[in-house]
Amino acid sequence: MENMVNLKINGMPVSVPAGSTVLDAAKQAGIEIPTLCYLKEINEIGACRICLVEVQEMRGPALGPARMVTACVYPVTEGMSVVTNSPKIIKSRKMNLELLLSNHNKECLSCVRSTTCELQKLCQEYGVDENHFKGAKTESRQDTSSPSIVRDNSKCILCRRCVAACRNVQGIGVIGANNRGFDTEIGTAMDMPLAETSCVNCGQCIVACPTGALHERDDTDKVFEALADPTKKVYICTAPSVRAQIGECFGYEPGTDTEGKMVAAIRRLGFDGVFDMNVTADLTIIEEATELIGRVQNGGPLPLITSCSPGWIKYCEHYFPEFTDNLSTCKSPQQMFGAVMKTYYAQREGIDPKDIFFVSAIPCTAKKFEVGRPNQSAAGVPDVDVAITTRELGRMIERAGINFRGLADEKFDTPFSRGSGAGAIFGATGGVMEAALRYAAEIILGKKLEQVDFPEVRGVEGVKLASYKLGDLTVNVGVASGTKNARELLNKVRSGELNLQFIEIMACPGGCVNGGGQPYQPASVRAAIDLRAVRAGILYRADAASDLRYSQDNAEVMQLYRDFFGSPNSHKAHEVLHTKYVKRGL
Repeated sequence: MENMVNLKINGMPVSVPAGSTVLDAAKQAGIEIPTLCYLKEINEIGACRICLVEVQEMRGPALGPARMVTACVYPVTEGMSVVTNSPKIIKSRKMNLELLLSNHNKECLSCVRSTTCELQKLCQEYGVDENHFKGAKTESRQDTSSPSIVRDNSKCILCRRCVAACRNVQGIGVIGANNRGFDTEIGTAMDMPLAETSCVNCGQCIVACPTGALHERDDTDKVFEALADPTKKVYICTAPSVRAQIGECFGYEPGTDTEGKMVAAIRRLGFDGVFDMNVTADLTIIEEATELIGRVQNGGPLPLITSCSPGWIKYCEHYFPEFTDNLSTCKSPQQMFGAVMKTYYAQREGIDPKDIFFVSAIPCTAKKFEVGRPNQSAAGVPDVDVAITTRELGRMIERAGINFRGLADEKFDTPFSRGSGAGAIFGATGGVMEAALRYAAEIILGKKLEQVDFPEVRGVEGVKLASYKLGDLTVNVGVASGTKNARELLNKVRSGELNLQFIEIMACPGGCVNGGGQPYQPASVRAAIDLRAVRAGILYRADAASDLRYSQDNAEVMQLYRDFFGSPNSHKAHEVLHTKYVKRGL
């Protein structure tokens, strides 16, 4: 039986497991203690001092004197008495907020995080005087070198959440604290531009940041300009994880599917076509699974490793360049869609590819980097012109004055209007693996599967392993999400500890549903629910409800092969749908 600790919080008795912090105990009691630097299981350092509370601990038979402690790291003890809202505490928190503001860029109205900034929210709640403390400010500048991520230290509060996300979650650590004292700032080694480091553009630092110190490069003006250009045909496709999360930008609870409203809102922005990226997720599966079967049968490089996560691809090129030959040559669904639009669709509709402006709405900041990669121009022009994040799409809808919540559901445009359930689960870790197994198993066995689900590769665990017997062939598979977990898995493959034939890797923990371009959620929400599982639930429910569970049963994709590509992995398919990689090293 679990050991329990009994204490009182604001006079109310609470019993919590031994090892809990005061913050944990308060949450169980229904009391929200404010935090800034705290991020559950990622950054628990008690640095910002916003979670200060007063505690009295037992000293023999009686309580000892009251003292201030940081609730996020202070462990509970038997008989402890905690006060979370005394005048002294409120005054201390307010002063700490005012001290943070004394060295902060307070241009809140023009900040991308206005109304979603955790610092701004606390300052409003505590009625701070933003000019209480005046004096010198740490000299800072923006780093706009990256195609994906903008760093603005004038808005940094040195909470180190971004540092912890990059180092502890992703195992990369390209940013950290530089200098000392008043001159401390978060930066790269030797103050290199972010674009010149081994940053993989995953954006986990952005979703960790409580302020506007980190944000994606905003490309919405480029899209609005294209929409206003009468010479352009402007099309967009949306990833499964976008429809699963965009509702959060408009006040919906995490886990709410708002696909129909999203399509209706995008159509009102003026796009010439709103398409479902699940279609090219299915196309990716057919190409990738065919590639796997070919390598197994013909002695190609194994394990085959998935290629749809551009953050993972860049990580592989930097940290495991010897595995680039194992990467699937398939472009990602985003890039495949743009390539199909500017080759097959342009030819079918009689449009010059140069007159097509193609946009992808994506949960991933690394997709902005992927747009500019070499070998991504099947028609002689970039496959994708602009990749915008879920957050950017939300801002476009708001700026256009569209009442998202008031819209009736609408459906995607043809001919790319429907993907399979296999394509839908791409956004969750293990989803690409499961979708590929559904295709490969049917091809190898020559019959429909009795059990379409592969539960062994589902779930938010960082590394998952499974083995499947397909006729005379045994396929050992591995799934990793988060680059730190990818390193663990690949090191075991490199050492010979694991013998795998197929590996799925996503750069972001939990997959695209937890991508760096997803709607902001404060630390309090991230501590209360597992966003990865809640968001992924939308995709798995969509898959289960679909009457189309296999990528190979998608009629729109099969029409593409009949009309244009001929067969999976054909010469034409390789020209349009496949790519190459580089060995970057560190």
